[in-house]
Amino acid sequence: MGGARYSFGVENTVLRPGLSITARFTVNLAFLLFLRIMATMNSMLRRIAWASTLVVTALLLHRSNAAAPGTGPSFKGPIGLQLYSLRADFIKNVPATLDKVKAAGITEVELAGTYNLSPEVFLGMLKERNLKAISGHFSYDRYRDDAEGVAKDAKALGLKFAGVAWIPHKDGFDEAECRDAIKVFNHAGEALAKQGIKFFYHVHGYEFVKFGDSDLFDLLVRETKPEWVSYQMDVFWVVFPGKDPVALLQKYGSRWELMHVKDMKKGLETGSLAGGTDVKNDVALGTGQMNWPAILAQAKKTGIKHYFIEDESPDAEAHIPVSLKFLETLTW
Repeated sequence: MGGARYSFGVENTVLRPGLSITARFTVNLAFLLFLRIMATMNSMLRRIAWASTLVVTALLLHRSNAAAPGTGPSFKGPIGLQLYSLRADFIKNVPATLDKVKAAGITEVELAGTYNLSPEVFLGMLKERNLKAISGHFSYDRYRDDAEGVAKDAKALGLKFAGVAWIPHKDGFDEAECRDAIKVFNHAGEALAKQGIKFFYHVHGYEFVKFGDSDLFDLLVRETKPEWVSYQMDVFWVVFPGKDPVALLQKYGSRWELMHVKDMKKGLETGSLAGGTDVKNDVALGTGQMNWPAILAQAKKTGIKHYFIEDESPDAEAHIPVSLKFLETLTW
């Protein structure tokens, strides 16, 4: 098939289809500069200018169309990092740890606190490194006791989503605790919505206690209001209790808006509702037991808006580039 043609003042200039607006503008500008230079040069200099323009244009086109880190032929992201992955480093040195995040090529992050810094100061540090905070986790107690305060902090941080990853419970999670959480989530969701922020709950595995014909997670989804409450699938914490991520994505559809991509050590037994395990069972993406082609293909169909690598292992810093590379080469 022939390439799409566009007029830039140079006859028969051919660009391959699918170039971004930025790339097209870049080529247009390059050719306009080229024509201006050509008008003032002799024949030899014109040939040199022609060759130089072609090289510069090719380099700019490559930069304009280069895939973002962690994305490739099948997985398009956007992929960010849950900063909890580097929690030990943040305790020691916040600026230096943010520098590591930037150096990995990551531009989107999910927060797990601001390390005793005000939201405004922490946001400034992110902006200095061109890091965008998409979402953040806050404690259940804060949502229960001061949802409006959480909404204020989330707004100050520029978040699109604010959520929680743990519902306090004694022993096994039960119906009463679930119904209390439903009230907290609906109230928090309403408070956040007034600030233009969507509340979410991050699934942690203990919610799949049998209840009626289904489980308590199903009750949680059914009784929370879709306009205020969304869900974040942590793939590890869905597989660990023995559930199928693809089936849950299909079942609850658009209620899922965020995802933690987290792999599980091969051979680790599943079926536990504990909601916790040794952090060394977190491994780099593609080296564990998850069926990532099936999971991410369905996640795309479901409409997941943002993905985050979360790696709780003490080796997370070494795992992160491996995980990004895996996503870049993954196909389905």
